[in-house]
Amino acid sequence: MATTQRDYYEILGLRREAGEAEIKRAFRRLARELHPDVSDAADAEQRFREVVEAYEVLSKPETRQLYDRYGHAGLRRGGFEPRFDFGDLSDLFSAFFGDDLFGAATRGRRRRGADVAAEVEIELVDAARGTTKEVRFEVASTCRVCGGDGAEPGTSRSTCPTCGGVGRLEQVSRTVFGEFVRSETCPRCSGSGQVVEQACHECGGDGHVLEQRTLAVEIPAGIHDGQQIRVSGEGHAGVLGAGVGDIYVFVRVKPDPRLTREGNDLFSTVDLTMTEAALGKKVEVPTIDGDVELEFSPGTQPGEIRVLRGRGMPVLQGFGRGDHRVLVNVLVPRQLSEEQRRLLEQFQHSAGEDTYRADESLFDRLKSVFR
Repeated sequence: MATTQRDYYEILGLRREAGEAEIKRAFRRLARELHPDVSDAADAEQRFREVVEAYEVLSKPETRQLYDRYGHAGLRRGGFEPRFDFGDLSDLFSAFFGDDLFGAATRGRRRRGADVAAEVEIELVDAARGTTKEVRFEVASTCRVCGGDGAEPGTSRSTCPTCGGVGRLEQVSRTVFGEFVRSETCPRCSGSGQVVEQACHECGGDGHVLEQRTLAVEIPAGIHDGQQIRVSGEGHAGVLGAGVGDIYVFVRVKPDPRLTREGNDLFSTVDLTMTEAALGKKVEVPTIDGDVELEFSPGTQPGEIRVLRGRGMPVLQGFGRGDHRVLVNVLVPRQLSEEQRRLLEQFQHSAGEDTYRADESLFDRLKSVFR
């Protein structure tokens, strides 16, 4: 998708409450107008892609609902990627050649089930080690009573009286240039050529029922915040026995108050008092694998970096681990007693040039953090 995206309703010139028929009409009109092989406009191709993408989202109830609630960000989190499927292509070609382009081939066609979006939140430690989380979501599954047929058990579908089982309606127009035949999908049977006389008592003739489902999702070690995990065949059931959609699990990694992650490296700070930095001290430092004891030698300077090789995050679907860099923060006293002030003044008078000899500047130490 483009970085800056326009509102899909604006692209198609529609109100947000526009119905399915309005969306299809707007798409066909703009597709005929903007197709690169038809339009001479310099931006025709880009605008044509925007129109197709907008139609792809707004023509499907599940993606339209997600877009209406959360906008473009919701679609990305839901795993949406612009693409053509057979249904999109038939609508596109019919914009130029009429509804009968594919003829009987589209009658009663099976449509793959829609994808499902879910979200799970994990700790940084879980992201480092990998974990399994249970995800709850609502999905449309095939009705167990009618098997997805929509008809009450013991009954069957009958031929559609509106189209006579053809699945399409034809309208002949006579003009001075001859006869023009326009074909469109039968509105009663939706192109299947059959209707349900007695609807299934369980699904009301829809062939699907909504149910709550729980799925154990394996989250690999090294996953980053905002990444998605695709689980095939766990989405909405398809139409007339077609394939099942997928579920896209959006992973949120909670911030850790002790550690900051940059790529596969981890960063943290350790606080030493002025005297601890001057005299040296052993300190317990938290890492992703647990606390580690580090020894800071006498004369440790503010901004000093201690690098723990291979103690960072594991490489996702790869080998090795990043590093953990520990930044030293030296605490300077803000309040002093008279005795403390006297001792510090005495130390200051006795200090010579070698006392504060610099081995490395603070700027150089800070630069090393990002190497």
